[in-house]
Amino acid sequence: MTTCENYGVPNGSACDCPTGFGGPSCALPGCGGNIFQGSSRSLAPASSSGSFSNLTACSCEDGWVGTGCNVCQTANACQSAFSSTGSNQGVDGSLTGSGDQNITLVCSVAPRVYAAGQMSCEVQNPTLQTIYPLKSTLNIMRALNPSLTPLPNITGFGVSGSLYAQLFYDGVEQFYCTANSCTQDPSNSTDGASEWDCQNLQCTCIPNTSFCGAVPTTNLTGVINPLDGALVVSCAAPSAENNTATCAFKQATIQSVFGSSGLILSGCTFGECVSQSVIDTVSSNSTGSTAATGGGKSLSNGVIAGLAVVASLIALALLFLVFGWIRQRRARRSPPGTGDRSGGVAVGWTDLSYFVPSSGSGSRLGGAFRQRHRKGSLNDRKVVLDAVSGHVAPGEMMAIMGPSGAGKTTLIEILAGKQKSGLTTGAVTFPAAMDSTATRVPHVGFVPQQDILPPMLTVREALLFAAHLRLPESIRDSEKSSRVDDVLEKLGLAHICDVRIGDGERRGISGGEMRRVSIGLELVAKPDLLILDEPTSGLDSVSAAKVAAVLHELAHDPENPTAVIASIHQPSSQLYQTFDQILVLSHGRALYSGRGGFTPAEHFSAQGIAYPEGYNVADHLLDIASDPPVRLFGTPQHDGRNTEKVLSSEALPLGEDAEKGQAGKSVDRFSNIRSLEAPKFKQSRIAGPKYAATFLTQLQVLSEREWKILRRDYTLFFAHIAVACVLGVFCGGLYYKTGITIAGFQSRVGCLFFLGALIAFSSLSALYNVVEIRPLFLRERSASYYSPTAWLLSRFLFDVVPLRVIPTIIVASITYWMVGLAHDAAHFFKFLFILVLYTLAMTLFNFFLACVFRNGGIAILLSALLALYQMTYAGFFVHLNSIPPVLRWLQWLCPLKYTLEALSVNEVGSGLMIQDELSGVPVDVSATLIMQTLFGFGQNNYYRDVLVLFAFIAGFGLGVIGIVWLRVRERR
Repeated sequence: MTTCENYGVPNGSACDCPTGFGGPSCALPGCGGNIFQGSSRSLAPASSSGSFSNLTACSCEDGWVGTGCNVCQTANACQSAFSSTGSNQGVDGSLTGSGDQNITLVCSVAPRVYAAGQMSCEVQNPTLQTIYPLKSTLNIMRALNPSLTPLPNITGFGVSGSLYAQLFYDGVEQFYCTANSCTQDPSNSTDGASEWDCQNLQCTCIPNTSFCGAVPTTNLTGVINPLDGALVVSCAAPSAENNTATCAFKQATIQSVFGSSGLILSGCTFGECVSQSVIDTVSSNSTGSTAATGGGKSLSNGVIAGLAVVASLIALALLFLVFGWIRQRRARRSPPGTGDRSGGVAVGWTDLSYFVPSSGSGSRLGGAFRQRHRKGSLNDRKVVLDAVSGHVAPGEMMAIMGPSGAGKTTLIEILAGKQKSGLTTGAVTFPAAMDSTATRVPHVGFVPQQDILPPMLTVREALLFAAHLRLPESIRDSEKSSRVDDVLEKLGLAHICDVRIGDGERRGISGGEMRRVSIGLELVAKPDLLILDEPTSGLDSVSAAKVAAVLHELAHDPENPTAVIASIHQPSSQLYQTFDQILVLSHGRALYSGRGGFTPAEHFSAQGIAYPEGYNVADHLLDIASDPPVRLFGTPQHDGRNTEKVLSSEALPLGEDAEKGQAGKSVDRFSNIRSLEAPKFKQSRIAGPKYAATFLTQLQVLSEREWKILRRDYTLFFAHIAVACVLGVFCGGLYYKTGITIAGFQSRVGCLFFLGALIAFSSLSALYNVVEIRPLFLRERSASYYSPTAWLLSRFLFDVVPLRVIPTIIVASITYWMVGLAHDAAHFFKFLFILVLYTLAMTLFNFFLACVFRNGGIAILLSALLALYQMTYAGFFVHLNSIPPVLRWLQWLCPLKYTLEALSVNEVGSGLMIQDELSGVPVDVSATLIMQTLFGFGQNNYYRDVLVLFAFIAGFGLGVIGIVWLRVRERR
């Protein structure tokens, strides 16, 4: 089979050759003459070595220029050459047929092509000229519609929209290329400029030529032969002085070496012999298939996908806001219902028992594993509560008394419906709520022993926050404010209502006042039942009396009597007398449950324990409970009011925390427990909405609180801004005006890496912030103030944006212009975009760690170690391809790797050229080549990296939401 060089077409035993070539295999370039001579044209002689044809000795006829003499310059040259062929046909080919057409041949010397045009350029690049110092030229034939050329298949070649190129070095052809599916875009200029966009590029290196193997150390065969894909040949308008122009030969691999401008061609001459009628017809037919009118670059699939994702998220957010607004309006227009009612609900508990793992059940992890598979088993457990029963009616106050470790806190937490980490048996019922006429969930208010309050809010603001979120939205804001004022008056807090609460670092209200604020947070929600854990602990007698008076008034309200239960450790005589009922616990068992006053003393006197006259009854009961006679456990006293015993089909899950009250006795030592399988626990509830406020209201109220905190604690915000400015100046000064040498490029990437590492470590403050605010979130979530999603969104708006994103933008902006990175707006904003994405990813990652680990020290340690891992796999310290395969896969899990790659690609994408000198050899290559060589980054990976960073943000965000919903909850 005949083999044709220069992409000639086999024709029997010969080849149809591209314009300017001949010989049996199309390997010989024409020498002198003109392109109209075809196969009769003289060919270039062989070089002195006899191996390749050489054009250096060839001279051109008048009117013809360029390497090989293929480029016309005058109309006379075209007309003379055509006449010498003896052809009598119309020179406009298929366009003949109208007698008024101008068939005169002209020579078009503009870059634009009408039928098939020739061009010849010099290749001048310092790096190439250092390796190949002699003259290099590039010939290109562009066939837009070769059927319109004067002599088809002679003055034109190939199919419409094809291109043929050959590179000559010192007159010898080195390699040749072709491309098809070409379109011409002359519409971007009115002065003759042109751009050809082609596809399916192919190149062939001629073996043993100077470029392709004659010198093994500079063999470019492995670079030239793989060239493929899209090709762009763009030419500026010719100079008026010498009628030459500058062009660029652009292809992905070539651009990676020589920059985004591709291989620069200088001194380009153009020539096309074509009839005037063809020029007139093609120029007027702008919609023809032979002339491209498009000119815009299409977006890649990755960019389209990214834009689609962003648009979908925006649409989803808008839809969510509209839906939330509709729900909010509907809730505010609904009837008030039971929002104004409170109290009237009794509580009863029957045979309540609570068990925790015994200390001898093995390791914590192993014990938890065994307990998960034996949830109902009572083996190897200790008793905290043992068959405790009781009942409190509306309008009554009960004090649960006993020494430390008696189980007081455990009992009231079970009554309040708190999640317990141990195993609970028995039943808790709310008789009023079980009434068939009831349509609402009994609202149980719980005041923990610790006062966990927002320190930056005033007393009134804290109570209003609770009122807006815990009272139904159908209640007007003015009524909620009135309710807050009433609570302030009842609690004696009106005179300090505008004082900030404060904490250990910020001076605010006193400890007693904090205790009353904690109680007020429950009172504004109008509870049906109020349960308090040691409300008087740590208070002086006056403050304790005020708290007791408020609770007594709440319980005995004639309109809304409320059941109040409080654990009391060591009450004064006055405080003791305010309680209607007393429950005395000792080692998890009830020694007494009944009326208060002197009745408990009389009861124990009947059991043989005399009451000392004049002695505080409360102290007397504590003395008995601290060391009770064994006979008291067999005959517990109740007041005769029994509660309904209800068995459930569900037991509370076993957790990792044992409550502070411990009986210290193994289960099998109690005679009243015969089976080793625990009966189930039930706590009565009626189905109803979990949150009083809609999601949009929750977000609005939380945002208002976060804004107040941010505005008042302005030192935190300004500290972040000041640090960002200082670090920006420091980093900018460190890499000030970085050069464009190889070392300068390393410094540029080092600057980008420094910014990424800075963000990775500075985001640790987000972790500490979550750890700090976690107790307040747990308390408010357990009281159903708001959903975790609303809280996370408010934290994002008022923590991530002002304290993470804005400082990142400041430090990046200062550094960017001081270092002298790409000086155009597009690359600057793409640079900021990547850093903001990485900031969001790292902030959410630290949120995730803070939510997973309760111990902030462990979370911070892991975050710091993972930051070091990111620095290792970012590609700056070690080339990623040099890492052993067993560890190399970890790079795909490294957000900093994608960040650094995107930043580097964005920087070299601005057309950055490296100009340096190595051992006396000048280097003028694209920074893309240096980037790929030193760091292994892909030049087209920017938008891929953007989508990957979005994926990290989505993954960490969903992880945070999932962990907060499932794990960050109060468990006692």
